[in-house]
Amino acid sequence: MSWSVWLTLVAAGALISFTPGAGAINTMSNSLVSGWARSIWGIIGQQIALVIHVAIVAAGVGVIVARSPLLFDAIRYAGAAYLIYLGIRQWRARSVSSEQDEAARPRESGWSMLRRGLLVNLTNPKAIVFFLAFMPQFIRPDRALLPQYLILCATVVVIDILVMWLFFAIAAKGLQRLTRTVNGQRHLNRLFGGLFVGVGALLATAR
Repeated sequence: MSWSVWLTLVAAGALISFTPGAGAINTMSNSLVSGWARSIWGIIGQQIALVIHVAIVAAGVGVIVARSPLLFDAIRYAGAAYLIYLGIRQWRARSVSSEQDEAARPRESGWSMLRRGLLVNLTNPKAIVFFLAFMPQFIRPDRALLPQYLILCATVVVIDILVMWLFFAIAAKGLQRLTRTVNGQRHLNRLFGGLFVGVGALLATAR
């Protein structure tokens, strides 16, 4: 992969990562509830899903998913249902202000955040279709494919980690003042719960 092609990939990857979606909402929610440092667990889960999507497309399975309406819809509706479930759970979450006893605030494990990040991104079949259209622009079929896929995957993953952790997770800190009261925490729970439900509804209805 030439430097010019790689720099174009970096620009495209950054644009994709900065586009708000379920991953960004999940990252901001984790940052608010568990703190900026621990939000990395959810981001890692999202990157594992991204790597799986790239592998699916590289292996040719992505074409099967894209061309099978039944399989595509099954994955799409499963992903939408999961996002809506997360939204309802967030909406109904117990509100505990940051000024109250920290022992009263449940501490989510890193594994739980990683697993949720994985499922949030993995159950989005539109990502597979997107990579089917995106990846061929940066892959030369007349050259060794494995090194090209590795470079593409590593570049996109690193960019997404930086954007999620250093932009969306930090941006969520601006809302932390709302966590100082129970009412503020309740409003945030409902805000992010509504966002999860909204993204899930869009995933289910968008064509």
